[in-house]
Amino acid sequence: MKRAALIDQIPGLRRYARALTADPWAADDLVQDTLERACAKWRLWTVGTDLRAWLFTLMHNLHVSGLRRTQRREGVGLPVDPDEVAAELVAPDAAQDLALDLQRCLLRLPEEQRVVLLLVSLEDMSYEQVARITGSPIGTVMSRLSRARTRLQALMSAAPQSVPPDAYAPSHLRRLK
Repeated sequence: MKRAALIDQIPGLRRYARALTADPWAADDLVQDTLERACAKWRLWTVGTDLRAWLFTLMHNLHVSGLRRTQRREGVGLPVDPDEVAAELVAPDAAQDLALDLQRCLLRLPEEQRVVLLLVSLEDMSYEQVARITGSPIGTVMSRLSRARTRLQALMSAAPQSVPPDAYAPSHLRRLK
């Protein structure tokens, strides 16, 4: 594995990690852990295969393992649905609220759907690559992507109307592979 090829993948890894975790510090930690794992396990990568997909697979597996570890440590059985605790959440000021609508809507998607949507839309990966990264059949990837797009569009249309409707442009997320 060439060092330059690995370094070229860092911006995409950071972008995906930030969208996945919604926390810059956690995203940087995830990228660091991914790069450490890649350097430690570089012999497992087959020359001639897609390095990008291999790195994203490592990141995906690290992220899922981290979520499971956190749930076990905290004794959480199921994730909390934001709709159920909406009354308990403190609202940010209006300017910040408008800036975070897309991120907040993405975080309200189920984890499996969000992962597929981000890999296809943000990272421009093919269904085959996403299926390999997530360890799911291509049909499952397509189904999750369809449900994620539908749910995100519904969430975005419920967003505050003080921003022009096309500012979020959920229709731009529709891309056929």
